[in-house]
Amino acid sequence: MKFGITFDLRSWYTDRGYSMEETAEFDKQDTIDAIAGVLQEMGHTAELTGNVFQLVEALAAGKRWDMVFNIAEGLYGDGRESTIPALLDQYRIPYVFSSPAVMSIALNKHLAKLVAASHGIPTGKGCIAASAADIAKIDLPFPLFVKPLYEGTGKGITQGSLVKNKTELETQALSIIHRFRQPAIVEEYLPGREFTVGIIGHGDKAVAIGGMEITTGGNQPYSVYMKENYLDNCKYTPLPGDIAAECKTVALQAWKALNAVDGGRIDLKTDSRGQICFLEANPLAGIHPVHSDLPILARMSGIDYQQLLNMIVDAATERNKKAERLRAH
Repeated sequence: MKFGITFDLRSWYTDRGYSMEETAEFDKQDTIDAIAGVLQEMGHTAELTGNVFQLVEALAAGKRWDMVFNIAEGLYGDGRESTIPALLDQYRIPYVFSSPAVMSIALNKHLAKLVAASHGIPTGKGCIAASAADIAKIDLPFPLFVKPLYEGTGKGITQGSLVKNKTELETQALSIIHRFRQPAIVEEYLPGREFTVGIIGHGDKAVAIGGMEITTGGNQPYSVYMKENYLDNCKYTPLPGDIAAECKTVALQAWKALNAVDGGRIDLKTDSRGQICFLEANPLAGIHPVHSDLPILARMSGIDYQQLLNMIVDAATERNKKAERLRAH
């Protein structure tokens, strides 16, 4: 197959004046090269298409692909991860990873939790604060955890995210609102263990390929700083036997509830009673061959990078063939 690869190259944006924080979710060249290399080893051709601006230019010039491997995060708005899938849908070009609707819901952490809760999946209580008036109305028991509503990679998360009283809540929430130009999500703080589980496939064919427990030094939150310096600050261990089955079950339930496809991660945490709760969904998970959580947890389960991408592409190919058959009838 002829693959296009859509991505946000971090250097493309920093060269144009964007900050390191603004581009924290974007990829380095070695990630793109690794994906292209694996696709070529699988017998496909791979064309580095680029970000949404470059994709628009390519489509306008008549470029087409059998499938697009999409890892572009986008830059602006709560629908930024949906832009490329939505564009490709209009051109009837198949792509790897989830649909525009799934991407938007998962990026909005509050909506994702509402979907999970509607399917009976345990999750902490929370609400959205877009103004000082919203903050004043919050009636949740402290401590609470405050972070941007639709950021990824731990952006906006610091030690100050854990708030213990009204004053700290107001300070942190207003800081998020002004700094990131978006609402804050204010959540019941889950004090227990933290896990992430990798999923491949969709619907009844989805499988949990493994997972890991995440422990941070000094009990600090799993922030963008911790992720970028994980070797010095984090400890990753395979899912412990006493809790592995339950983690995989909850993760699969959340994945199916959101209708996510092909591959990604579900983040979980235990509450004060030790119950595993849904935290966040990552249908567009980082896929750097060495440093990203999904490849790391896959390696813990004996799945190397080439096998992981092969599984993702196979799942996408099967799903798109099924969709094509349905359209034909």
